[in-house]
Amino acid sequence: MCTRWHYSKASLQAPPLDYSFRGISFMQDLLTEEPRPGLKTIKQSESGRLLTQAVWLNNNTLNELTDFPEILGKLLEYPEDIYWIDLSFNDLSNIDPVLTTYYNLHNLNLHGNSIQSLSEVDKLAVLPHLRSLTLHGNPIEEEKGYRSYVVSTLPNLKSFDFSGVTKQDRSTANVWRRMNIKPKVVRKKRDNF
Repeated sequence: MCTRWHYSKASLQAPPLDYSFRGISFMQDLLTEEPRPGLKTIKQSESGRLLTQAVWLNNNTLNELTDFPEILGKLLEYPEDIYWIDLSFNDLSNIDPVLTTYYNLHNLNLHGNSIQSLSEVDKLAVLPHLRSLTLHGNPIEEEKGYRSYVVSTLPNLKSFDFSGVTKQDRSTANVWRRMNIKPKVVRKKRDNF
């Protein structure tokens, strides 16, 4: 059995648990939806849980993170050690406080969502290890003083992506969603054949 130290060192190099482009609307969908296969497989603990510190949920239709900790607890051996969460290109209108419970979080991608209030950024100030944050493509980007506010609120950031999501990027993501995300009922019927 691997010790905690060996796990942390090895899992930083492990591939992410990748549920991007899966049409996920609710966190419960992670228990029935298959993650995207990667070039390398994610190792599992003796209990069958995955040994990784990165979770990609980008390009889905999430608008809330209800049950996020419980679901990750079922999938990951050490969910409290999450290092990177990608929630870009979803429908999130706020920064859910549940994200602030991941003390070791270093990278958080929230670009291309619907976050409207600068005060949402304040929630992330409790994360001492947060080094990389993306927020471009959210309505808050239009607020006066947006950049300086984020940098002053989160002084530990080493990387804050100021590049914008273009109208073409958003349009491409929306077209992809409409073309490739089928209702769950249709998907289940197709899988039974």
